[in-house]
Amino acid sequence: MAQLYFYYSAMNAGKSTSLLQSSYNYNERGMRTLIFTAEIDTRFGKGKVCSRIGLSAEALLFSPETNIAELIKSENESEKVHCILIDECHFLTKKHVEQLCEIVDYDDIPVLCYGLRTDFQGELFSGSQYLLAWSDKLVELKTICHCGRKASRTLRFGGDGNVVYEGSQIDIGGNEKYVAVCRKHYSDVIREVKAKKV
Repeated sequence: MAQLYFYYSAMNAGKSTSLLQSSYNYNERGMRTLIFTAEIDTRFGKGKVCSRIGLSAEALLFSPETNIAELIKSENESEKVHCILIDECHFLTKKHVEQLCEIVDYDDIPVLCYGLRTDFQGELFSGSQYLLAWSDKLVELKTICHCGRKASRTLRFGGDGNVVYEGSQIDIGGNEKYVAVCRKHYSDVIREVKAKKV
């Protein structure tokens, strides 16, 4: 019985590495996987999932307009698909998550989604909101703060190297722009930044 999985974390917890390892495990057993990533994220080129440790794989792209269910069904008709893996799943829409539920429930294909739970302000992304609500399995991938505690929040840095706590939810970047920290250190830094502005 297929299930919908949501693997979530703060930045730099190895989400893409875990996705690529899962795909490799299926492929090694002669099973076909489809990997998707967000069209908006072009850090490593279009249609690629890359991990910080050097692993990579080709991927299909999704945007808010993509009919993921239709694409998966078409691929499955041409050659059996054994597993769907989605990187940057926080960029999924509510409709996408509904379509993925349909793929799991009616086409019996497991779907493994990897992404952030919250943004740099601690707010849920749309895709994460519906994956948290509707997934069969929720799995937290952990990373650590510089203090050794579990990192559950993400700080964003502007071009000047200072912490930013306001702005657009989406601002694509990696280690140069985001740092995972524990809740306490996130709160300490935001308070300090806000106090300087007063």
